[in-house]
Amino acid sequence: MAPETLAWLLSPPALALLGLMIGSFLNVVIHRMPIMLERAWAGDAARYLQDAASMGRVLGPRPDLTKQLAATGQALEAEVDALPALSLSKPRSRCPHCGHAIAWHENFPVLSWLRLGGKCSACKAPISARYPVVELLTGTLFAAVGWHFGPTAATVVYCLATAVLIAAALIDLDTTLLPDDLTLPLVGLGVVAAWQRWIPVSLPDAALGAVFGYFALWAVARIYRAVRHVDGMAEGDFKLLAGLGALLGWQALPSIILLSSAVGAVVGIFLIVARGHERSVPIPFGPYLAGGGLAALFFGAKLIALWMPH
Repeated sequence: MAPETLAWLLSPPALALLGLMIGSFLNVVIHRMPIMLERAWAGDAARYLQDAASMGRVLGPRPDLTKQLAATGQALEAEVDALPALSLSKPRSRCPHCGHAIAWHENFPVLSWLRLGGKCSACKAPISARYPVVELLTGTLFAAVGWHFGPTAATVVYCLATAVLIAAALIDLDTTLLPDDLTLPLVGLGVVAAWQRWIPVSLPDAALGAVFGYFALWAVARIYRAVRHVDGMAEGDFKLLAGLGALLGWQALPSIILLSSAVGAVVGIFLIVARGHERSVPIPFGPYLAGGGLAALFFGAKLIALWMPH
């Protein structure tokens, strides 16, 4: 590919347009991936119950319990199998209120939402403003990555990472889940990109970033559980920070942890004091980690200099 063509494809304007389209796809990922995961878990549970019943894995001679396990597993499996097929590509996007299939001309990022006045063309039910916000956010961040890193391999890597972070943050915000299908690829992407020298992070720094990122939050969670006797953080958070460490190097971890913890504490206090949020209800930490990671991506050198001066 000619250098001029590559420079244009990785320019901020071109990346902004690409980001708008990717943001439209991310809306699908954010909505469907948790549902797909829950279906997979239900199917696994159904098979496990049937396997346990067939192998007699019950406490004591309880044939009635064995029969109940088998029946429950079969019923759950039948319910899962009866659900309509769902993937990230099929079926076509539909209005959740009336089932209207979204036409191609209703699927232009941001513009279609504005043209429709934020309402379904069929039933006039409101369409969440989060859809165009995600598209605009993705487009803006892609353009910012292109402006910051120029027409380089790092721009491609960090645009991919940005898209994953947006999806992971919003899924965690909606469901308190951080899917392995999003967090683990970040680790692999960072290590491979560092190995191939696509990003300004050495392979040792990326590897240490992944290890330290995981075990830093793992240690915090263990200490919290020992003191409070409840889980204060989920394993998905460990993996997300491991991915950020692999992409940005171990040196960025203190900045990410401090920024995400400070913002998370402020928001958490606000929710408890002003909104009456129950202390026992978990507040997802993934969005704050993602925000801290993006801050470190763009301002990493300045943030690192605050705690590790040359």
